Amino acid sequence: MIDIRPFASLGHADHGWLDARHHFSFASYHDPARMGWGAIRVWNDDTIAAKSGFPPHPHRDMEIVTYVRSGAITHRDSLGNKGRTGAGAVQVMSAGSGVTHSEFNLEDEATTLFQIWIESDERGVAPGWGAMPFPKEARDGSFQLLASGHEGDGSLTIHADAQILGATLTAGSSIVYQGDAARHLYLVPSGEVQVNGIAAHARDGVAITGEQRVEIVAEQDAELVLVDAR
Repeated sequence: MIDIRPFASLGHADHGWLDARHHFSFASYHDPARMGWGAIRVWNDDTIAAKSGFPPHPHRDMEIVTYVRSGAITHRDSLGNKGRTGAGAVQVMSAGSGVTHSEFNLEDEATTLFQIWIESDERGVAPGWGAMPFPKEARDGSFQLLASGHEGDGSLTIHADAQILGATLTAGSSIVYQGDAARHLYLVPSGEVQVNGIAAHARDGVAITGEQRVEIVAEQDAELVLVDAR
């Protein structure tokens, strides 16, 4: 099954400093048909105005992955972690037994990012935070692993049976992802693509299950973010 969730159909909240699109039910947006996709609970497409952001707030038992598309976000948490994550980089926070954090755009321009929440497989683990750069040229034409539940694979580590991957495609090129038909894949492209022959436009959500081989053909230059979860 391949289900296209058009960008225009996503939940929307404009707070002035934050313009957010919600792929799944979140905050005041509630759609019983879009409560998550497998272990993926949240996928927010956020634009954060310059010199603004999220004040300190708590989380627990959730793996929170932030993929910065443009600009940068600065993280600070109750564990003493602090870091700036710029475009092309990824940060993860395992909320575990509980952590309070803030995220601010301290830049002079708007920041755009995806924030993805994945349900933790283990409850009450020690919380943690980390970030890594992933230059886009290193994933031209192929998927690069950005975060996963397996330590030592060169990516950021989360406490969940999931993989977060990124790729870039030029118009006319294609990429194949070989997965497990029993798992839940969720893809968001930055440009128009065909997914096993089905059209998806920029910033649409593509929910996939029951497919072992997924071929993505770029109709336009496109950046791809894909989550493979239980």
